[in-house]
Amino acid sequence: MPAVLLLGALVIAPPAVMAGGTVPRTLGPKTSTVVSIGKAYPAGTIVVASQARTLDLVISGKRAIRYRIGVGRDGFRWSGVVKVGRKAEWPDWRPPAEMKARAPELPELVPPGPFNPLGARGIYLYRGKADTLYRIHGTNEQSTVGQFASSGCFRMSNADIIDLYERVRVGATVIVE
Repeated sequence: MPAVLLLGALVIAPPAVMAGGTVPRTLGPKTSTVVSIGKAYPAGTIVVASQARTLDLVISGKRAIRYRIGVGRDGFRWSGVVKVGRKAEWPDWRPPAEMKARAPELPELVPPGPFNPLGARGIYLYRGKADTLYRIHGTNEQSTVGQFASSGCFRMSNADIIDLYERVRVGATVIVE
């Protein structure tokens, strides 16, 4: 079986994993449920309730699919209205400059796979044509879902982000409360 060096660790993996790097440690649980919400939004809108640590994908008026998420820790939570600018399957991760300043040991690039903190999918949030550097993404740290743990991104189980990714469209409005 081939071996690869990832972040200083020797990993033995089947050739299919080596080629695409697409096997996470775990998909994690599916947490989605259909709920009634208090306010009507257009179908396809995403509403993030940071304090409640939930993400709602509106399916019609006041009905939504609700997912459990991890959100920004103290000092990293934000609010506002953005759009889905792009989506990526098995994204690579490049830590932003401010994150590298806080943790200089971070690599320049983490390829797709089980050590990538973005997990199985990435939904990139834009303000106008500018990438905010915030994402809705999977995770390789399932225990952080439902917690105040990120640097401002929204973490989901890989099972949930795969489901959301298939449902959400580029251009969708994302309301972060």
